[in-house]
Amino acid sequence: MKKIILIIFILLIQTVNAKGSDIQKETILFLGDSLTEGLGVNKEEAYPSLVQNLIKTNLNKEISIINGGVSGSTTSDGLARLKWYLRKKPSIILIALGANDGLRGLNLKKTQENLEEIVINAKDSGAKVLLAGMLMPPNYGPNYTQDFEKMYRDIQKKYNLKSMPFLLDGIAGKQEFNQRDGIHPNAKGHILIAKKVFEFLKDEL
Repeated sequence: MKKIILIIFILLIQTVNAKGSDIQKETILFLGDSLTEGLGVNKEEAYPSLVQNLIKTNLNKEISIINGGVSGSTTSDGLARLKWYLRKKPSIILIALGANDGLRGLNLKKTQENLEEIVINAKDSGAKVLLAGMLMPPNYGPNYTQDFEKMYRDIQKKYNLKSMPFLLDGIAGKQEFNQRDGIHPNAKGHILIAKKVFEFLKDEL
């Protein structure tokens, strides 16, 4: 009788361990361009990795991240990559695309269509979708810069997304937080972005 009880006990432990091993960490996909990739800094200094550290330190949660940032990426490129990333089943997707579309003066109607398709595909996967807006420098003219900013507001309202108006808020245009090109954040800049992104998404975890 004791042997039977012992065998049952061992089987129960194995079942619990098997179920525990099936539990996947929550995964955040950062879908972006060189700003997300961390161009000019080490991978671990880029804001997605720093956000992962902040979550572990402040929330005592272990999460996985996918740094889906690719230098030079447009919204069209991001849409093509998204289908591959969705195989990893991310639970949260932060979309931080559009800056290169704007800097290249691409048609904003097409950019918006791409962003909306990214949002739709991300939502259909069951992930929580968050949006990080971008801004254009004033030398692109008032009409283009205003339309560019409005594009993100329109998408946010249409799909009822939690959104941060500008990923580089407090960093853009400040020499101490940027590399020599004046566009890409340095290590200090990524620290500030990470803090803002952490505050932005922590309630979603």
